[in-house]
Formats: sequence, C-alpha cells, structure tokens
Amino acid sequence: MASRPVPLANQDVARLYERFIDHLGSRLENPKIDRDVLCRDVLTEIHYGEGARYADLIEDGSRPVGERLLIAQLDPRNVTLEAEYYAECDPARYNKVKPLLWLWIQFDHSPLGQNVHLGVMVRRLLAKHVFKRCGENVRIFRDVEVSFGYNLSVGDNTTIHRKVLLDDRGEIVIGSRVSISDYANIYSHNHDIEDIERVTCSRTLIGDGARITYHAVVLSGTTVGKNAMVGTMGVVTRPVPDHHINVGIPAKSVRVKRDGLRDKGNDGASGSALPRPVHE
Repeated sequence: MASRPVPLANQDVARLYERFIDHLGSRLENPKIDRDVLCRDVLTEIHYGEGARYADLIEDGSRPVGERLLIAQLDPRNVTLEAEYYAECDPARYNKVKPLLWLWIQFDHSPLGQNVHLGVMVRRLLAKHVFKRCGENVRIFRDVEVSFGYNLSVGDNTTIHRKVLLDDRGEIVIGSRVSISDYANIYSHNHDIEDIERVTCSRTLIGDGARITYHAVVLSGTTVGKNAMVGTMGVVTRPVPDHHINVGIPAKSVRVKRDGLRDKGNDGASGSALPRPVHE
C-alpha cells in the first residue's frame, strides 16, 4: 500500500481541528463577509491568539517597526502577488480569490502548515472557493502554488504533492484520481521565442488516473491522457496518449500499461516492451 491511515492520538485536538474548519467554512459560505477581512482576522488569530485585533496591533507605536511591518502582511490588501501583474489577469475574478490564496500561502508558512492532517482539510476547503472546480476528497499538500486559481479544475480523489506549480494563466483541467508528485510543474502559457513579451495562453489537460511524477514538466496546451504517466524529470511537449508511459526530454513513449493493451492484443501497441525501469 502507498499509504496508511494515521489517527490522531488526542481526540480533543482532532475536535479542535474540526471546529476550526467548520467555523472557517461557515464564514466562507457567507456572501456578506469581506474576504480580505476574513483572511486578515484568521491570520491575526493564528499568530496573536484569539481576541487579538489587527487594528490595535498595527497602530501600537510601542511595537518595533519590523514587527508592525510583519503585522501589515496579515492583511492581503497590503501585498501584491505575481499573478496580479500578468496582462491576462481578470481583476474582478482575481480580487475575489486573492485573499484566500494569501490565507493559503501564509497558512502553509506557519507552523500549522506542516501538519498534514489539518493542512489537507484547510487547503481542500479553500480550494473549493478558489478553483473553478474542486472535486471530492482532493488532497493537497503544503507549498502548492497556483497562478490565478479561478482557471483551475480538479476532479475527485486527486492528490497534489509538495512544491507543485499549477500555472493556470490559460487553463488547467485535471481529472479524477490523478497523482501529481513533488516539484512537478504544469503550465498553460508560453512566451514567443523572438518576443518574450508575447504570451500565448492555452488549455492544458491531465486525464483521469494520470500520474505526473517527480520534477516532471507539462508544457502549455498539451494533454496527458487517461491512465498515462510522465516519468521523473520528463518534459511533455506533445500529447501523451492514454495508458502510455512517457519519459525523457522531450518525453517519449517507452511503454504502454497493461490496461491499454487489453483491447489491442499483445502486438497492438508499439513500445509494449519494457526497455528500462521507469522511476517515479
């Protein structure tokens, strides 16, 4: 088995986590709540304790300038993120999700973000309000980075591991039961070779059951088919067919999975031999 269940030893703490998630969820569902204020207040509570007020902290002249500068970062209106500078950014759509992206980033950078049990619940909750679509039982580990968020769709039972970049400047559609391993990069924009200022955005598709393994790169406008796999450090520059395992730079097919051979017969697909191990 790739993983096993790990119950928390202290059930009182488990209930505390659930209480935090329920309270955050109810606030996110309330259309009258200002998301900038929500982000600010949650981060203030995390770092300064229940009952702490942002206004009191930032206006306290007795605090060192460095600390007041740090306090200012709790409010997403005091920061800019790289995606805001992209020409294709839709301010109306981005401003709606930016506070939740900032909350996500700062949660991950806090001691709470190292906690897998709590972190998966928080990110799943935020993703449902940031992504274009977020399926059920999605697991997202720490330090996953997205560009806009609102151009990203993720299916059911998909896992996205640490340090993954999902560049949804164009659009990324990720299917169900997908696994994206640590440090993988998936893009939906590219720059013209002659003119770096000329940017083209395209839809990038990852099919159901696909696996994008460690440090792999999927370039803009490409498709990774159903149940396909991109090997470690592979660079996808052309479509990966269903059930194929593609490796290398550029990634090429070296094998077809058994599921892809059943309907074709043993000699019905090229690359069915196993020329070398495929590392994840």
